[in-house]
Amino acid sequence: DAKHLVPNKMRDFFCTINLDQEEVFRTQVVEKSLSPYFGEEFYFEIPRTFQWLSFYIYDKSVLQKDLRIGKVSIKKEDLCNYTGKENWFMLQPVDSNSEVQGKVHLELKLNELITDNGSVCQQLVVHIKECHGLPLINGQNCDPYATVSLVGPSRNDQKKTKVKKKTSNPQFNETFYFEVTRSSSYTKKSQFQVEEEDIEKLEVRVDLWNNGNLVQDIFLGEIKVPVKVLRNDSFQAWYLLQPRENGNKSSKTDDLGSLRLNICYTEDCVLPSEYYTSLRNLLLKSADVQPISASAAYILSEVCRDKYDAVLPLVRLLLHHHKLVPFVAAVAELDLKDTQEANTIFRGNTLATRCVDEMMKIVGKHYLKVTLKPVIDEICESPKPCEIDPIKLREGDNVEINMENLRYYVDKVFREIVRSSISCPTLMCDVFYSLRHLAAKRFPNDPHVQYSAVSSFVFLRFFAVAVVSPHTFHLRPHHPDAQTSRTLTLISKAIQTLGSWGSLTKTKLSSFKETFMCEFFKTFQEETFTESVKKFLDDVSSTESKEPSGVSEPVHLKEGEMYKRAQGRTRIGKKNFKKRWFCLTSREFTYHKQQDKEPIFTIPIKNILAVEKLDESSFNKKNMFQVLHGEKPLYIQANNCVEASEWIEALCRVTRCNQKRLSFYHPSAFLNGNWLCCKATIESSEGCARCTADVPADTQIEIDGDRETERIYSLFTINRSKLQKLEEACGSIAVYQGPRKEPDDYSNFTIEDSVATFHTLQQIIDIVEKLNESHEKYQKKRSSSAKYGSEENPIVGKVS
Repeated sequence: DAKHLVPNKMRDFFCTINLDQEEVFRTQVVEKSLSPYFGEEFYFEIPRTFQWLSFYIYDKSVLQKDLRIGKVSIKKEDLCNYTGKENWFMLQPVDSNSEVQGKVHLELKLNELITDNGSVCQQLVVHIKECHGLPLINGQNCDPYATVSLVGPSRNDQKKTKVKKKTSNPQFNETFYFEVTRSSSYTKKSQFQVEEEDIEKLEVRVDLWNNGNLVQDIFLGEIKVPVKVLRNDSFQAWYLLQPRENGNKSSKTDDLGSLRLNICYTEDCVLPSEYYTSLRNLLLKSADVQPISASAAYILSEVCRDKYDAVLPLVRLLLHHHKLVPFVAAVAELDLKDTQEANTIFRGNTLATRCVDEMMKIVGKHYLKVTLKPVIDEICESPKPCEIDPIKLREGDNVEINMENLRYYVDKVFREIVRSSISCPTLMCDVFYSLRHLAAKRFPNDPHVQYSAVSSFVFLRFFAVAVVSPHTFHLRPHHPDAQTSRTLTLISKAIQTLGSWGSLTKTKLSSFKETFMCEFFKTFQEETFTESVKKFLDDVSSTESKEPSGVSEPVHLKEGEMYKRAQGRTRIGKKNFKKRWFCLTSREFTYHKQQDKEPIFTIPIKNILAVEKLDESSFNKKNMFQVLHGEKPLYIQANNCVEASEWIEALCRVTRCNQKRLSFYHPSAFLNGNWLCCKATIESSEGCARCTADVPADTQIEIDGDRETERIYSLFTINRSKLQKLEEACGSIAVYQGPRKEPDDYSNFTIEDSVATFHTLQQIIDIVEKLNESHEKYQKKRSSSAKYGSEENPIVGKVS
């Protein structure tokens, strides 16, 4: 959220997230506010290198261009200082001279020339080769040119390159010559005086500009290189473009307002798979360790301050290797040992409950979409008033009509859920089966506990949470408005109650804190509701085989607006790019003229042969990819690099098991009678580059096991002191068998078997030390191979 924004009038605000100058996400517009609450979460993989992560606050305008109020920009190197914390940031002014990104490749040389009379003078040769990663201007590739200047105390010689059209990676390849010193016998009248020592004060300045044609040119960045670094050698390097020295300076930064952010940024250096064999094997055998508290996976959760940090990579790794179900069963059994009453079963935030929560989010993503998305869309797009709290009713509200509306929505959501057991993923069913039988074993005299063990997850922690926060589960693109959010909260409360086995009793109803909810639930006291819940819970906690999810209904995977190039199916008309609405399901990939319109073009998923990036040089457009199928390639331009990466990943995941997938493709387009990449003149010729995704994989869950293991290694490294403390605690317990004298040293740890735990800890510490050595060797190799000034490691800052 933001507060105290300027101007001091009620305005409509939205916020964007930018990688350098490229917008990758945009919040919904919050109307008529000075302190807008956005409440939106964005999670994304970063598909390219970047310098700044920036957040811009805009004042929405109907007739004019949206006004940028201010920004928060955080350097990539500083993100680790803010990760995992909630911080208020003061908005900084947006100055065009500070909005830069990209890099430039220069070669500089200082020549000595002998004049006709035999004297010696010096000449500077500047070869500007190319630029990479210049920003988009108004969403399109820029028209860049460069000015090259030799600047000194008494001179400023400037020369200019040609303008390159529609490209963010211009190839200039232009050379400029500057006179540095003249011989003492030089007789031609000079416009400036040059002495030998002046070379110490000269510098080469390169400025990048976007050619504005009829409007003002836009500054894209600059670099400065002192001539003295050249001596008598040639010097070439890549430089990151920098803002102007006077850019982004203002004395009134306090007046713009502030923005509250919670940023979680992780960056992992993943080594080849063989380096992780020992750690991976130690983690994967966790379910077999007795007791489970002595396993590497359990110890990971013990030493991490926030269990969630450990749970996410751990669940993904165990899922990837099909080891999650036995591990969840083992930690759930440990939980149940400490559970004294059946009605509190699986209610805490323990390792077991968090593992199941994370598993449901990953595995149940498509299940949620096919079950809830249609009804959530109806509630959000055509909302009916549902407030039944007398205190919150507005003037003119009719509580009886509102109660009918709420009952209609609750019935519809409940009906969709209890009918959905056929679509519940097998892995979720296997976990629920284990939990159900463990609960019945722990409380054999309670006939309801086997149901409450399952309902506490599938209703309370899965469906009810998805209803109240549909944007978090990708059921809606944005956080719902206040009225809709309240409606969803009431529906979620109802679903939690209906899903709690045995909750529809008079004693339970009397325990409601809100009288109005108690009155509302009196209308639900029907046997059919409890029987429907019981049947649903029986179905989703059964190990009997089900029909594959999505046989009767295609699973909706992704949709959004992008640009596609005309495929030339008709001879009339120029091939151009048109905005279209794209939709991907488990059966087909379609595009439409507008959302909710009939598809213009459909590609069955089974017909897709490959999905790959397209070189920018093909059409001078960024963020392009191609879908290869039976007809001509479908060329698509996404709105930003993150969106392009997500579409490619989604399409690859759903098509990787296609039998006729290609192994080779053309990375560029077929234009003017030849392929731009390999110059082949036959359009049907085999591709010249190997496809990046030609190996069949799990079409439901895309997990990189090595990356998750690297994340776990990083967590062990960060918490090395806690590992040693736990090791000392195990040693103390093993040696001293009497009562604990200093419980504070290890009372927060679960140590059932000190000897087994100590043995696992030694293995973990030994493995972490070996991985530390491997990382150090890699970093040394990387730093020696990526020379400072190379494209991979460009020179940062003004060289002075």
